[in-house]
Amino acid sequence: MTTPATQTPNSTARAATIKPKDRDGVLQALRAGVVPRTGVQLVQVGRVGEISQVVQDIERIADHGSAVRFIIGDYGSGKTFFLNLARSIALQSKLVVVNADLSPDRRIHATGGQARSLYAELMRNMATRTKQDGGALASVVERFIMDAKSAATASGRPVATIIQERLLPIQELVSGYDFATVIERYANAFETGNEIIKAAALRWLRGEYNLKTEARDALGVRSIIDDASVYDYFKVMGRFVTLAGYAGFFIMLDECVNLFKLVSAQSRNANYEQILRIVNDVLQGTAESFGVYFGGTPEFLMDSRRGLYSYEALRSRLAENSFARNGLVDLSGPVIRLQSLTPEDLYILLGKLRNVFASGNPDAHLVPDDAFSAFMTHCNQKIGDAYFRTPRNTIKAFLDLLAILEQNPGTDWRSLIAQADITADQAPTGGDIDDEAPTPATQHPLKNTDSSDAGSPDDDLESFRL
Repeated sequence: MTTPATQTPNSTARAATIKPKDRDGVLQALRAGVVPRTGVQLVQVGRVGEISQVVQDIERIADHGSAVRFIIGDYGSGKTFFLNLARSIALQSKLVVVNADLSPDRRIHATGGQARSLYAELMRNMATRTKQDGGALASVVERFIMDAKSAATASGRPVATIIQERLLPIQELVSGYDFATVIERYANAFETGNEIIKAAALRWLRGEYNLKTEARDALGVRSIIDDASVYDYFKVMGRFVTLAGYAGFFIMLDECVNLFKLVSAQSRNANYEQILRIVNDVLQGTAESFGVYFGGTPEFLMDSRRGLYSYEALRSRLAENSFARNGLVDLSGPVIRLQSLTPEDLYILLGKLRNVFASGNPDAHLVPDDAFSAFMTHCNQKIGDAYFRTPRNTIKAFLDLLAILEQNPGTDWRSLIAQADITADQAPTGGDIDDEAPTPATQHPLKNTDSSDAGSPDDDLESFRL
């Protein structure tokens, strides 16, 4: 294994000391096999072109534009890590970011509460530059109120009047009137110190009311955020955060392969139709200061029977540049395909991991550069090229090695490397998601008569029940 000529582990080491919180957060997450929520920039390697596109997207959103991307890569290629890196960049650029993983209980479109569950999860995870760990919804609302109070003080006008005027653009949007009313209720409670109304308003904004009567009794509004209105409220929230003084609104949805796993063609198509609405709004320029990133596997995108390409309108919009072949790439389209790391990238990554473990202090490095080559050679002998293509277990093993060396001074790193047991990272084997409604009594129990599944015999077979 040779060291890359243009960059060495030492050249990537940070001169500044790494904060203990950032160090521990990165190391604990990576040793557990998950992506760290913060500090991802400390271990980022490669993908300069892809990151450049992210920066351009964020600049476009901050300039009242919009962006939509589908981050596509094989299992273990780093989709979640890339999305977290994009999240970190967006937060530093003063965007409000919400993120969530799709699951059987959280989808873009549903009729059984799954879409509202996704909305609620996104709102709970709302983050800003000053509250990067989520839970920033109240802070965003209160920033809007404080800005209105400052304007009222400067102009000598009532705060309530300023707030009503600033919320007029919200009321023009679909589902915006009740949203504006709830913000006004929160502002009044903020002034009077009524914590009960504030809590009720936040509960409504997070989509946590199940019944309209509950919301009417608590806040005097006649609607709630439900499955049918989730995307409309995404756009309303996007407009509101800009009124609160932020640069834009960024939604990140990972694990989109769960849409591909839906057995019912009707459910899949309904979700794909919502994705089409987002793509159309962004590409046509009707969404302002608004961005959405989807993370998924190649089959989620390209499978002609169950993936996005099974929906013809999406297939035409997401088709890749026909000239991007034979080594040529085009990263300007909606789809960004993440390539696997190279051995050189992994070599540099091991150097960054060593640096993070030492809190940025080169004098505290536990292994020399020679250990990287020896470790990578051992991994290659154990699992072949999977050690750098899907490096989750490789990274975990290396950090375990450093942990032993830290807690057992004088231990020979060569003997530990020879003992390292490395296994290839395997994709999860979760089955399909069956969310079909119970079979009506008048319908034959063995026959699927859903007209939306016509022409999809495979789906009928997969939903076959006794």
